[in-house]
Amino acid sequence: MDFGIADEYEPIRAEVRRLCDRFGTDYWRGLEPDRYPDEFVGELTRGGYLGALIPEQYGGGGLPLAGACVILEEIAASGGNPAACHAQMYVMATLLRHGSDEQKARYLPAIAGGELRLQAFAVTEPAAGSETTRIRTRAERTADGWLINGQKIWTSRALHSDLMIVLARTTPYDEVRNKTDGMSVFLVDLGEAKGVTIRPIATMINHSTTEVFFDDVLVPDDALVGTEGHGFGHILDGMNAERILIASECIGEGRFFLDRAVQYANQREVFGRPIGANQGVQFPLARAYAQLAGADLMRKQAAALFDSGQSCGTQANLAKMMASEASWAAANACLDTHGGFGFAAEYDIERKFRETRLYQVAPINNNLVLAHIGHKVLGLPRSY
Repeated sequence: MDFGIADEYEPIRAEVRRLCDRFGTDYWRGLEPDRYPDEFVGELTRGGYLGALIPEQYGGGGLPLAGACVILEEIAASGGNPAACHAQMYVMATLLRHGSDEQKARYLPAIAGGELRLQAFAVTEPAAGSETTRIRTRAERTADGWLINGQKIWTSRALHSDLMIVLARTTPYDEVRNKTDGMSVFLVDLGEAKGVTIRPIATMINHSTTEVFFDDVLVPDDALVGTEGHGFGHILDGMNAERILIASECIGEGRFFLDRAVQYANQREVFGRPIGANQGVQFPLARAYAQLAGADLMRKQAAALFDSGQSCGTQANLAKMMASEASWAAANACLDTHGGFGFAAEYDIERKFRETRLYQVAPINNNLVLAHIGHKVLGLPRSY
């Protein structure tokens, strides 16, 4: 199922789909509840897809974000779970745009070649939640480098990553004039750093998420990414990329649900005719298709703005919200279409249903997107 808009990345889409077809839904179902898809991620890495955003000079694919969107969308549409590997794409934005030449030369070729994995994005904290400026993790300069102390939560794939992007306060909150100042970004080598404790969190989906504790973790001076104190702006590039890529995953999820539902609605006969002839079945699927088509356009606009270096915060938020709501509509319509069979594990709908529900609240809650639109776009009083 497509939305009638051809793009220049169709050959990449076809290649990714061929790779995904080697890992059918039986494979993904067999990973439940919490096994990491090492085999699939390994094939993606060897195919160059997880290094798609890395410039060619460093051994990567040199694709813009719009190209990476196609990769994750197609994984989701095939019935796979792109959350197992998507961070390596969106974390790239912070490193590519703000990392030093030395950092890029040191890490990017190894990431592109699969020798190093950059899958962990440590920003959220238990007490701060979505209020990122209230993070408490501290990084203090010492004679030997930076000493990091604090705690992060929902740092997915940290147990399957060699490197971690960490946002920490280098100036206390009450000592800065602007609350977004005083935060800095660090690239932590988990193979060398001492004092990092990673604990898995059991969840309703196979997301490999964790909480991370930093106890006097010493990192060298050159672990700092970009400019000290300007980390909030640096991390926003990664967050905007994340939201656009997540929107792409949701569009792929929606395609998966609609494909399955339409096929079933055409084949399943009750009272002497296909159930798809009933408007109670047909209209929710048609509405979900319309929502996905609109989300697809917004996703493409957001990616185009990001790739051209323009401001895209509002568009990235809109794309994520619209796509997550569209995929959720498709998920519910698909489950209703299948009736009781939708709850059977062998149909994969209940698994994908759980997976797509996440994106109503992550990586940003849709209510916060509405608050952003109300305040930043419509000029209404700030509500948060």
